[in-house]
Amino acid sequence: MATKRTQRASTTTPDQRGSGDELHQGVKRGERMTTATGVPLGDGQNSLKVGDRGPTLLEDFAFREKMFHFDHERIPERVVHARGYSAHATLECLDAIPDLTRAAPFQRKGQKTEAFVRFSTVAGNLGSPDLARDVRGFAVKMYTEEGNWDLVGNNIPVFFIQDATKFPDLVHAVKEEQDRGWPQAASAHDTFWDFVSLMPESTHMLLWAMSDRAIPRSFRFMEGFGVHTYRFVNADGQDTFVKFHWKPRQGLQSVVWNEALKINGADPDFHRRDLHAAIDSGDLPQWDLGVQVFDEAFADEFDFDVLDATKIIPEEVVPVRVIARLTLDRNVDNMFAENEQVAFGTHNVIPGIDFSNDPLLQGRNFSYLDTQLKRLGSTNFTQLPVNAPRCPVMHFQRDGHMQTSLQEGRGNYEPNSLTGDDRGPRADVVQGYQSVVRDEQGPVRRLRAESFADHYSQARQFFLSQTEVEREHIVAAFSFELGKVEDPKIRTRMLANLRNVHDDLAVGVADTLAMPLPDPAEAAVPTRTDLPESPALSILLNGPGSFAGRKLGVLVSNGSDRALVNAVTQAFEDAGAVVEYVAPAIGPVKLKGGGTITPDHAIDGGPSVLFDAVALLPSADGAAELAGRASARDFVSDAFSHHKLIGTGPAAAPLVQAARVEPDDGCLDVTSPDDAAAFVDLCGGLRFWERDVRP
Repeated sequence: MATKRTQRASTTTPDQRGSGDELHQGVKRGERMTTATGVPLGDGQNSLKVGDRGPTLLEDFAFREKMFHFDHERIPERVVHARGYSAHATLECLDAIPDLTRAAPFQRKGQKTEAFVRFSTVAGNLGSPDLARDVRGFAVKMYTEEGNWDLVGNNIPVFFIQDATKFPDLVHAVKEEQDRGWPQAASAHDTFWDFVSLMPESTHMLLWAMSDRAIPRSFRFMEGFGVHTYRFVNADGQDTFVKFHWKPRQGLQSVVWNEALKINGADPDFHRRDLHAAIDSGDLPQWDLGVQVFDEAFADEFDFDVLDATKIIPEEVVPVRVIARLTLDRNVDNMFAENEQVAFGTHNVIPGIDFSNDPLLQGRNFSYLDTQLKRLGSTNFTQLPVNAPRCPVMHFQRDGHMQTSLQEGRGNYEPNSLTGDDRGPRADVVQGYQSVVRDEQGPVRRLRAESFADHYSQARQFFLSQTEVEREHIVAAFSFELGKVEDPKIRTRMLANLRNVHDDLAVGVADTLAMPLPDPAEAAVPTRTDLPESPALSILLNGPGSFAGRKLGVLVSNGSDRALVNAVTQAFEDAGAVVEYVAPAIGPVKLKGGGTITPDHAIDGGPSVLFDAVALLPSADGAAELAGRASARDFVSDAFSHHKLIGTGPAAAPLVQAARVEPDDGCLDVTSPDDAAAFVDLCGGLRFWERDVRP
């Protein structure tokens, strides 16, 4: 609720200027919105820009006040992206591109740059579970020879809003509701869907957020994106537009929603544990850094605006060129000193990287620096080891809380003639950072450019680019989330928006909710139906093609066949997978043929949701015992209902029958060591989506 003061109510409706008509209707009935000092606002939807598509102006006091207050709402954890996990990394240049940019990491093939990476959820607090349905932050700090460059992005290439002045509203809406304090780390509630149903620009992002992209199997198996359009600048000052992509070399993979819920219950640190274990075991996660590069003339030919953060450039239109490879090679030594104190900022760029006039990016450039001051308590946070540049630092910024730099000499200003023979540091007009020289002109006003007005066409393109299975998941996700919304008019309004995306989507959600289908919402720009499908947008069409890096859970008991267990273990480990054993209890298991196995999990604490595939290899007596235990039956039935590949040993039938599972082509009999290789091959598909597991 807005802070209320005694004011005369507004008697006029503000100029809409291109978006949010429904949002402004309440102004006629309620009190007018003001700044904290009581200045009435004429537009709460747009920041102040030059021309239709120009930069955001620093004089925009309303935006700065709003963002300033938002950035200081909570201490000490981050307002957003609080739940995160980090690792040290190395970026290696694979394709030198000095013709495009003078950015230090890309000047020669083989060049290596130290880096630090932080993955995160957005909405939840520090203690929330890893598998919430949410966007994942994907932030990379590169310690280059010319300063620190932060590429602060997400695992989804678009965002909910087009203008940064709406970011506090978005986060307020998705966070726990202020009158009750819940739900935590969840968007399935009234305030979020009320906001996005009133903001058609959110529709494209909603399709991504309701897709499997929002419930990744692992940080290792998700893409990353710089989201915004940036500029490359070469040594001659020539610039081009660029968009950044991180492509996982391990392939893409997500979980299903029921699986995510159960993982959160079994192991709320699932993503953290997975990343730490992979690095610790030497299975180092890697991403290819790719770029889409295009000039301004080419950008003008697009049927959308490249400055609009709710849009993508399909890879089929501008292919992604791989220029470097990122390898996570060391876990953090101290979670607080590194993961919690690392300070990212989109404004942290180096010579060769510059900004576009994307209004969301322009606002982030202000917000991040302000946020770090609030969180870390001092302007000297750049001196913390995780934030400190690896190149020489020379300036005349002085003192402040937690100053650790020994600042010698008499002159603490520039220019001066007292700081040694060279008179201290000076700006370098040749090698120093130079912003791109460009003309900006136009009337100064608050508006949303008409080129930002198409809110549905790319959302439709995304939906149609998914496989049938993925479309079903999107329908189910919208249905679940909107089913948690108490106010029926919010559900109706959202369905009206979805009709502008695709009727199959709207009808599927409406049928699940048992709601009548409303008329389509009025659209500022008609939805285009001629955009081609983009296979790059599908997870299932871009899977790994093997079981490498995945985890097999082997259910064993006293009397399990040693030769069979060893053959399965060896075959999967040879394929680059991790094998863990689950048993009735955590104590040693005696094997038929001699020897013992110490299990990694007891069945009550090792559900099948922790694994990518399972092998049921108990003895006859063990299968009979396990068939009487609910946790063992759930182990099998959950694996089956989550479309996982299942290997069934020669004595597993009683357990499978007790779980009420009828084996299909996603279940393979593993009755002898010779069957192990075939089971590995089968598991390369990761899931058996043909399985009908609907209630």
